[in-house]
Amino acid sequence: HKQTNKQTTKDTNKQNAQRFKAKMGNTQTTEIPHGNIIIHNSERNSNNAAGVGDVVSEQPAVAAAAAAATTKPKKAATKKYPILGNPSIMAKKKHGTSHTPVQKNLRWKCDQKVADRICNFNRHFAEPSGSFLRTNFVKETRGSGKAPVTFYDSNTGKPLFIAPVGRTYDEFLLESKHHGWPSFRDNEVVWDNVRCLRNGEAVSLDGTHLGHNLPDKKGNRYCINLVSVAGRPVGGLVDEQQEKKDTKKAATTTKAAEKKDPKKPALAKSKSQKAKK
Repeated sequence: HKQTNKQTTKDTNKQNAQRFKAKMGNTQTTEIPHGNIIIHNSERNSNNAAGVGDVVSEQPAVAAAAAAATTKPKKAATKKYPILGNPSIMAKKKHGTSHTPVQKNLRWKCDQKVADRICNFNRHFAEPSGSFLRTNFVKETRGSGKAPVTFYDSNTGKPLFIAPVGRTYDEFLLESKHHGWPSFRDNEVVWDNVRCLRNGEAVSLDGTHLGHNLPDKKGNRYCINLVSVAGRPVGGLVDEQQEKKDTKKAATTTKAAEKKDPKKPALAKSKSQKAKK
């Protein structure tokens, strides 16, 4: 009796196997459209072998599709700021971290000794907060109108910042006053000549210490020493043109001040007039 049951079970299993094989046919892997999901025939066969029949388990695929649908498409790679520089930029050179000392005739009556110390023999300290307001900076730049001001490396005379860009002069000045130092944004940096180190230090590619990147809610904010960017552009012709602009600007400021208060003597003078004295 036991042998008969074993034989019957064996025959039944064999028949089931033959039926299963005939039903499944070729098990070669092919792609079968399944709604919005592409499944493989091999996956379908494995599901049937597991006793699921013709119903394909969509849970893993649906989960993957849902994840793909909720995943935001990757944006094209964009240039991120600040651009990081190698620490070797600030390696010791002939004159501190730079090859040359600061220029002798810095703009806006910036102190040469202070500038040289901060630019070339310093990595962490800054000019006193608000000291840029005690120079001729505001007086000589406020009347620039819509034209932005270019700030040059105090050592080399290369352009480092151009401001304001994308905002008014008053907005630039207000932010700078609030923080205590001239404050620049990403689009106001001349990245051909400026880098930031991983600790936030802002430097020129020639080794001039400029300041630090101190981000706020608006984004990166480069807090820069005025004495580090008070250089004059390289080339005598450019200097002469700049002097003419400054002279014209100062004359306009003087006339405006005299109209407002004829009794009060005008204090504004051009840089060229001061240089002659």
